Amino acid sequence: MKSFFPFLISALLFTSHTLPAQVSFKTNELQLDLGNNGQLEHLINPASTKDYLYKDTASFLIKIKTKGGWETPSLLTVKKQQGIICLCYPMNKVSIELKIVEKPAYLMMEIISVRPQNKVDLITWGPLPLTIGKTVAEILGICSNDSIAVALMPLNVKTLGGFPLNEEGSDPSRSSSAKKTNYGSVIQAYSMDRSRNRTITVWWGQFPDMPVGPVKGETVTGSKVALFACKTSNILNRIEAIELAEGLPHPMIEGAWSKRSARSGRSYLICDYSEASIDELLEYTRRANLQTLYHMNAWESWGHYELSKEFFPHGLQGLKTCIEKAKSKGILLGAHTLTNFINTNDAYITPVPDRRLAVTGISRLTASINESDTTLTVESPKYFMNEKADWLHTVRIDDELISYGRATSAVPYQLKGCKRGAFGTKPSLHPQGKEVNKLLDHQYKVFFPNLELQQEIAVNLAKKFNETGFAQMDFDGFEGCLASGQGDYAQELFAKTFYENLDHWVLNGTSMSKPFYWHINTYCNWGEPWNGGFTESMQQYRIDNQGLFDRNLMPHMLGWYLLTDSTTLAEMEWMLARAAGYNAGFGMATSLKALKNNPHTPELLDAIRDWEICRRDRAFPKELLGELKDPFKEFHLEKVSALVWNLYPMYRLGTQFGKTVYEAGKPYRIMILVE
Repeated sequence: MKSFFPFLISALLFTSHTLPAQVSFKTNELQLDLGNNGQLEHLINPASTKDYLYKDTASFLIKIKTKGGWETPSLLTVKKQQGIICLCYPMNKVSIELKIVEKPAYLMMEIISVRPQNKVDLITWGPLPLTIGKTVAEILGICSNDSIAVALMPLNVKTLGGFPLNEEGSDPSRSSSAKKTNYGSVIQAYSMDRSRNRTITVWWGQFPDMPVGPVKGETVTGSKVALFACKTSNILNRIEAIELAEGLPHPMIEGAWSKRSARSGRSYLICDYSEASIDELLEYTRRANLQTLYHMNAWESWGHYELSKEFFPHGLQGLKTCIEKAKSKGILLGAHTLTNFINTNDAYITPVPDRRLAVTGISRLTASINESDTTLTVESPKYFMNEKADWLHTVRIDDELISYGRATSAVPYQLKGCKRGAFGTKPSLHPQGKEVNKLLDHQYKVFFPNLELQQEIAVNLAKKFNETGFAQMDFDGFEGCLASGQGDYAQELFAKTFYENLDHWVLNGTSMSKPFYWHINTYCNWGEPWNGGFTESMQQYRIDNQGLFDRNLMPHMLGWYLLTDSTTLAEMEWMLARAAGYNAGFGMATSLKALKNNPHTPELLDAIRDWEICRRDRAFPKELLGELKDPFKEFHLEKVSALVWNLYPMYRLGTQFGKTVYEAGKPYRIMILVE
């Protein structure tokens, strides 16, 4: 007690005429009570008087982590200014000023100062333990039962959903803003000080001891969340209100919020179109009544995103002609990317490599080299021997890239079998002492940017979408943003920068979900088709995703499927039945060659059209949805008239002449209201 008393006095003086206090903050549907030591005491719904805080474990609004470890507050004081509280942490003599604004729909909570700032490596909001646990939305940070939902929502990119699992601040799961527990659930968020030079392990353990530069001004000050409760049936309305009030991304598509847009969750055709093939492929897309014709290889390279001369020999004007043709048929055109991946033929690599390429580590030359030397002697082999995550074996010395065969582990440490002037750079003389920068690469044979260059690439991508008029893309390879060493913050920031630099709406998906990106995202369409047929490739994974989409208020999508020159109607309808059961869209990947060579293409496209019309109209009876989800059951949809179809259960009888023989059961009548 003696050691704490002087700190108590200094804390009271430090916070300017404050007194220890218990304090309450209220919305229309939630009351937050904090004790005079900063501990959570109640999370009460005023209407029901139910307390949703789990009390068998102590919980605090904000915990801090310093070099000495974790610390919880021991004192809460209230400033004279309304809504300002101060949390005091005696072990490290840290105080945090927190602004809490009571709004009818939510509490806005923001860290407005940390003193001294340089001691705090990170802070966590919570975890807040709840007795609610029926539905836990891991991306949104919402826990609900049949009647009420309680949520903690990050309000800026520096505030990440979940709990800090590592030094970079990344979570390899879809997210953990909310997590199930044996007593119910927790909701949680955190923020890290990124304003200092750090040496940390990056990208889920792949790159140990990587030097990561500072992000100027990016401390825990300014971390901001919304805490709210609402009726479970009103969650989406509440999120929309918070988006609008707090200036979060709120994409509108043809006058409707993207979360309610009829375009969200639509299926699309994935096929590389060109100036020469656009008319034919648009006709295929129109026949299947698919929303978008989506290009996998539209760019000469990723990084600067110049249009492919192979597909668009007349450049931008040739593409604009394609877009006008698509628009006349009510079809969108899209283009695929891999987020921040940089191809080796991009101008960021050749002929002069950008100094902002991500580096896993640095050594120095211990002997000078001329333009033709094929052995480099270096101070340390540390960063050149990571064979678990090294595909291009490339270093940068000034403006030259050099690829090497292997690194030796004994003195003198050397890089052997070097190819000078790799990737079109210029071989040069390099004196002793020059930095040897090990570039961070990937099995796709690409390089990556640091955070500064990543921001530039996000702007490049947005400008190209503005210039071309493309209306759909995926943040595929979203995990590539981890190459910056800035974890999930870098992913959130890339999406935000791209979104803020667009001049038109762009439907966008992802391979990884994150809480802030949820506000920008249109759909998530996981599931690759390359390693099996319709019934085999990642099917359980695709089905498991549907629960994630339900919990997190996202449109259902089944992933990508591959239409080949041998795809049958039975295979296609097997997938379409699953799509109908889950009310899920999909991407249908194919090629012009496959469409031309498959004798069943017309009926395959007609089947997609008819099943999708009925799915989007919600015409399939609710009592049938369970059977349509069942992967062991097959169906055939047959058109009767413009508004009527028969849905036949199909039973396998065996094989005859190498083909499966079916028997149709008694049909169900499927009707839609309008064409």
